This record gives sequence, C-alpha cells and structure tokens, in this order.
Amino acid sequence: MNAETLTGLAPDSTYVDVKDVPWQPTRFPGIDWKILMEQRETGLSTVLMRWAPGARLPKHEHVAIEQTYVLEGSFADHAGVCRAGNYVWRRAGSRHDAWTDEGCLMLAVFLKPNTFFD
Repeated sequence: MNAETLTGLAPDSTYVDVKDVPWQPTRFPGIDWKILMEQRETGLSTVLMRWAPGARLPKHEHVAIEQTYVLEGSFADHAGVCRAGNYVWRRAGSRHDAWTDEGCLMLAVFLKPNTFFD
C-alpha cells in the first residue's frame, strides 16, 4: 500500500503516555480512573484504577469476563484478597462487591461494562 491509500485510516498501534491521561472520578467515592482505551460500540475498555484506603465498589455483575492486575496495595471480595503483583479474573455473570482497606492501584480490562445494583 502506498501512503495515499493509508490516509485517513487509524494507525495499527496507538501509544498512550499514561502520565498525561488525567485521573477522573468515578461515581463511587474514593475510586478514580484513567481510561487508557475504550471502544464505546463494544464496551471493551482498559483502565488504570486508583482506590483510596477504605473505598468500596457496591454489588455489581460482570456482564463479560473482567481481568485485573494489582500494581500496588490490595483489594478484596467475598472470595479472597488480590495483592500487588497478583492477577484475578472473573467469569461473565459473577456478582460481588469489592473493597480495599489499604488502597490500591490496578490495571483492569473489561469486555463489557459492569451492571450495578445501587
């Protein structure tokens, strides 16, 4: 392909300078995020999430598989605790609430947005 054919097409790779992406508050107190990638048409997203000590995410359902890698701190649910350097994934249809005592920083990948029951 020549350069003229490629004009107007999205690049194959999109590099994100994460430090320049602003933290945004979520609707849940003490939980902020940086949206690194989002496809609104499919619901796919990758986010960096920062939870303050004591933050809690109310009961919700994972509509599709969710994956989380904890970079700092830890967070928990009824099934256990995920600490820095560990990874957890949840099946579609799983329901839980989640919290952190010490605070945490995590990278999360959602295939579809969660459904909340609040």
